[in-house]
Amino acid sequence: MAVHRDEAWNTRHRSEGPLNRADRNFAELLQELRVVFTGVPILFGFLLTLSFSERFRSLDGFQHILFVATLGCAAISATLVVAPVAAHRVTFQRNRKRELVRLGHRMVIAGLAAFALTLCSGVLLVLDIAIGRVPALVGAGVLVLLTVVLWVGIPMRLRHPSQADARLPEPARNLSDARPRGLSRRSGREVAGRLGAET
Repeated sequence: MAVHRDEAWNTRHRSEGPLNRADRNFAELLQELRVVFTGVPILFGFLLTLSFSERFRSLDGFQHILFVATLGCAAISATLVVAPVAAHRVTFQRNRKRELVRLGHRMVIAGLAAFALTLCSGVLLVLDIAIGRVPALVGAGVLVLLTVVLWVGIPMRLRHPSQADARLPEPARNLSDARPRGLSRRSGREVAGRLGAET
């Protein structure tokens, strides 16, 4: 199987094989999910309780549609955010960590998109009830623009090669090649051997 360029870079600079990288990437994914998942169920629970309140009966047709759309987006977002964890349980000890990382990445991207829709439609609903439709549309529009800029625009700009930091220097191949001046090659190997024994 061909080795991807970024996997070769990780091997050189992090001394990290493909499976180690998959483990690290999945751990990072779970950390990010913790951040997202704190907001999704709170918002979902709030929407569920709203449907049983007295004020819910006074919503007009547009507000009812907006409420259903917001609730649907929240449910989809929660499902997608939890999906990588469920997939990990199903594929546990099946040697599918790299495939799981790729699938989890796609699920989280879709979950974030659904969460963004939930936030924007939820803000539109609440502002529409509180201050009127036109200010609500303006406020929700500002939130949509801010979300697109911060969640998509700036990260996509960072991906551009012109925004990259200077390339890291290639690591020394072994300790004997990077020995201090005045140290013989044999002494360098002895130091490298001692260091390896200590770690």
